Amino acid sequence: MSGGVDSAVAAARAVDAGHEVVGVHLALSRMPGTLRTGSRGCCTIEDSLDARRAASMLGIPFYVWDFSERFKADVVDDFITEYAAGRTPNPCMRCNERIKFAAVLEKALALGFDAVATGHYAHIIEGPHGRELHRASDEAKDQSYVLGVLTTEQLAHAMFPLGTTPSKAVVRAEAAERGLTVAQKPDSHDICFIPDGDTRGWLSERIDPVPGAIVDREGAVVGQHEGSESYTVGQRRGLGLSIPAPDGRPRFVLEVRTRSNEVVVGPKEALAVSELAGARFTWAGADPVTSGLAADDVNGEVAWFDCQVQVRAHADPVDARARVTRNAELDQHEAALELVIEPLEPLLGVAPGQTAVVYAGTRVLGQCTIDRTRSAVPVSA
Repeated sequence: MSGGVDSAVAAARAVDAGHEVVGVHLALSRMPGTLRTGSRGCCTIEDSLDARRAASMLGIPFYVWDFSERFKADVVDDFITEYAAGRTPNPCMRCNERIKFAAVLEKALALGFDAVATGHYAHIIEGPHGRELHRASDEAKDQSYVLGVLTTEQLAHAMFPLGTTPSKAVVRAEAAERGLTVAQKPDSHDICFIPDGDTRGWLSERIDPVPGAIVDREGAVVGQHEGSESYTVGQRRGLGLSIPAPDGRPRFVLEVRTRSNEVVVGPKEALAVSELAGARFTWAGADPVTSGLAADDVNGEVAWFDCQVQVRAHADPVDARARVTRNAELDQHEAALELVIEPLEPLLGVAPGQTAVVYAGTRVLGQCTIDRTRSAVPVSA
């Protein structure tokens, strides 16, 4: 129970369904002075009190579980490490992957509980090959993307009571009817451990900046930066270039190269990506071969299969084809297999570190953390 309206109503519906329900709030920070700023952040002191009041109204036991150390190691420190490596991570994905449906679920099962229920807008159905994760009925609130990291085992112990709800307005109305004080509480936004929303400033206090060159696609120096971790793929403003583009058009960040400490810039059309791939991939339920979407090749490789790919939580899915294949350039001490995805129309501004979630219609097939991309525009173009 995060302290918001969604998890409160999810708990209420679980009670109505006849389950033995226990409310749990996650303490993810040990800074007692951390309070909500407007509608930003989550898991604050204010939120824990709201969650406790909701549990009391529902007549269920309530506990606060301290996961602050694991959250710092698995989410916050990972966020810093990824940015320092020139990647753009999604901390909400990491929290679901490593905290809510890993650390919390492990503890819940050890204590004898059957499942972890949350207020996420997603839907689980029993398919011909086992449990399947699907988009929510309310497309505007659908959160299946951030749940794409769930594995088959985790899906077996997950519940999303709001998945078939037609709209958030229905949830708020139900909360008001139940007398829950969080009925009109604003939604949380942004990164919970950066409540003021200033990611660049927050990172600058934790990563020692090393000045370097800003170069164009041909390698010519066009400016200087004070630290590559402050730049993300697709960024246009704040580049401070000393040499304008020959055609006078704006330049965008195309790549962050941490080994050479260079930021690569170029025209907007060069942001178009025709291929993306990642070695850290998982399937949410039956894999494409078991599901009959693809044929199995040799040594774990998979034939091309049709799908849709989504690279941001609120982005539209794009038709694509995907396969699992071997990459000879990968370190053989690590996984030699990677999930390769080719969108039928180029995607703009995709960065390593982002998560690509693969769908078959409304069903979530799985995901990968993007390791590499290929521009649809050749360097000489």
